[in-house]
Amino acid sequence: MKIPVKWLKDYVDIDISPKELGGILTMSGSNVEEVIISGAEIENVVTGKIIEIVKHPDADKLVVCQVDIGLDVPTQIVTAATNMKEQDIVPVALHGSSLHGGLKIKKGKLRGILSNGMFCSEEELGIAGDEPVHGLMILPADTIVGKDIKEVLKLQSAVIDFEITSNRPDCLSVLGIARETAATLGTQYRKPALDYKATPGENVEDIYKVHIKDELCRRYMLKGVKNIKIEPSPQWMQERLLEAEIRPINNIVDITNFVMIEIGQPMHAFDARQIKTNNITIERSKPLEKFITLDKVERDLDECILNIKDGDRAIAIAGIMGGLNSEIREDTSRIIFESANFEGVNIRLSSKKLSLRTDASSRYEKDLDPNMAEMAIDRACHLIQELGAGEIMEGCIDVYPKQLIPHTLEVDSSWINSFLGTDISKGNMKMYLDRLELSTEIQGDALVILVPTNRSDINIREDVAEEVARIFGYDNIPSTIPNCTATKSGKSEKQKFEDKVVEALTSSALNQSISYSFVSPKIFNKILVPSDSKLRKVVTIKNPLGEDFSIMRTTMVASMMECLGRNYSRNNEEARLFEIGKVYIPNEDAQKLPEERNILTIGMYGNVDYLDLKGVVENVLDILGIKNTSFKRENENPTYHPGKTSNLFVKRELVGTVGEIHPGVSENYEVEQRCYIAELNLDVLYKYADFNKKYSAIPKFPAVTRDIALIVDEEVLVQDIEDIIVKQGSNILESAKLFDVYKGKQIADGKKSIAYAIVYRKEDKTLTDEEVNKVHEKILRSLEHKLGAELR
Repeated sequence: MKIPVKWLKDYVDIDISPKELGGILTMSGSNVEEVIISGAEIENVVTGKIIEIVKHPDADKLVVCQVDIGLDVPTQIVTAATNMKEQDIVPVALHGSSLHGGLKIKKGKLRGILSNGMFCSEEELGIAGDEPVHGLMILPADTIVGKDIKEVLKLQSAVIDFEITSNRPDCLSVLGIARETAATLGTQYRKPALDYKATPGENVEDIYKVHIKDELCRRYMLKGVKNIKIEPSPQWMQERLLEAEIRPINNIVDITNFVMIEIGQPMHAFDARQIKTNNITIERSKPLEKFITLDKVERDLDECILNIKDGDRAIAIAGIMGGLNSEIREDTSRIIFESANFEGVNIRLSSKKLSLRTDASSRYEKDLDPNMAEMAIDRACHLIQELGAGEIMEGCIDVYPKQLIPHTLEVDSSWINSFLGTDISKGNMKMYLDRLELSTEIQGDALVILVPTNRSDINIREDVAEEVARIFGYDNIPSTIPNCTATKSGKSEKQKFEDKVVEALTSSALNQSISYSFVSPKIFNKILVPSDSKLRKVVTIKNPLGEDFSIMRTTMVASMMECLGRNYSRNNEEARLFEIGKVYIPNEDAQKLPEERNILTIGMYGNVDYLDLKGVVENVLDILGIKNTSFKRENENPTYHPGKTSNLFVKRELVGTVGEIHPGVSENYEVEQRCYIAELNLDVLYKYADFNKKYSAIPKFPAVTRDIALIVDEEVLVQDIEDIIVKQGSNILESAKLFDVYKGKQIADGKKSIAYAIVYRKEDKTLTDEEVNKVHEKILRSLEHKLGAELR
């Protein structure tokens, strides 16, 4: 909301600059978005009278002018303009001046003749209209010479743009900001003149009847004006409206807009000739009813929208916009003023439904004070008389079914000081609250406050403390230690678990990424998920930001591929990322919340392969102390490359999938390298994690190491070999580590060589060759029998 400082000064004395005022109001709780000062860029431009014009001796299109700018000696200006004559008064930009758009003017020679500046047109001063400008700006003959052009043309004005929060509708006006300004500066503010004299004769109460048929209308006032003269508003009113970004129309419409900006109460004026029944009814629209508003657009109404009706015919949409059928016209001779109050939520919903948001609706939707209606209609009548725009009829219709009255709030002053950490006296608290028109009495240590109806935001003691704090000055409140009861702090076990996971991954040279939990339905096609997959059963967002964020994800593979694709598109040669996030699995009972699973996703491309990814996963498992793990080949997952993917199990419970992404998926994300992703269920890992590290003594007896190289079919899995070694290793097997996989000329087609280093040890004695050979041969026989393995 833009408030002109000049308008503000009509009601409160301000002796500081607009920027200082904006800063002070910000510190007292008014959110100042911007202080806009027009004409500030124009400097060192004065009025001057041309006393002599002679032709330039060396240029046909230039003339040399002697100009009186109020100094003892005339100033010489060379110009190509032709629309001026001697004795004309024009704007003169002197040496060192600046004009609209930042143009700098310096003295210089034009064809050998010195020019000490230049004459200005409306365009150079930034006040040209839509029509093209031809020639200089010629000022009135009685303009004083040597005056600053900004003062003469009233170019310099300041407007403060406020962001008014929804809980402060009392500030949606010049008067509301004046009240805040006076309270902040410690001065008084003046209320606008409301007095007027009605012309004896006709009484509006004898002519019109008002019927409120819906509680959405909380108050409705009507006032009549006759012998109307439709003409342009005076210049001062037009200037104030324009600065507030309201387009002047005519004196009657401008008065309603002026009152709305000044007091904060929207008003409307109807052409009385168009009120055929003389019965004003406030009720909801009929289903499928159509109505043409003042902007000449036909609107489709429904039974949720409140109307102002002339009998059964709508003449306005309540609180939003009037109708074309009752607008003020050039020949209007009699009007009726409406000043009403409507329920805010309905106005907001109706405005949104009609895609029609106006200055009036933006105020009504914040729940205005019904008691402002009377002040607004009195102010409009005063302005009618002040402008000589018509005669006020006697009487006033005021239908106010449930009158809103001030309420009392009692607050302990010592509690306020304790709450704020201050030491403000009761007297000062009363003074601060009185400045805000919160009439306060001191009763012992208590402050008894009569809260006016326009302060709907003050209902509890904390609200009162806030008012005291902001007028006392937030910057004056000392820093204090919060008064709170100590509670047990520290991270939960799950948080510690996640820290361990992050530690394991960062130590493996991975970087953490973060993505949104809401995704596009298109991701399932990009990662090749079948149409009947359970992953496609998703939680749909009711109010999404757009289609790309319309569902909750059931897999994090797409999110990781998005990250990898983004890195690849930025020419990163390799990426090693991980993310800890959630997937959302819908509940079979639609009334229940979805299941939220904590998922770890690891993704990489570049100088890596499946074994690098598997090594990172094993590092995580090792740090978490998880044992009894196994990797089983996975060929059915369409997102992953068949034959290069495995499922991870802890005991017999599935943890997730580890493998190379299908080339088709990589192509969909425009990644021309092999991508490797692991998607693991952190909830399962948490269940099996064991951080209880136990001391193990250094072995006293030596180990026996045997290396074996086996030739097996290519389809044989390393995991199967290891399972047999572990099972047959009895109680003397300490470890079995794979150290070589070979395929080549020395190995038959369809075969591969797998080499292991096997360590045997016993804790209580030194093993003999006989004991080792017995177990070792048992392992070899089992490998040969079950997998067809041969020693190389």
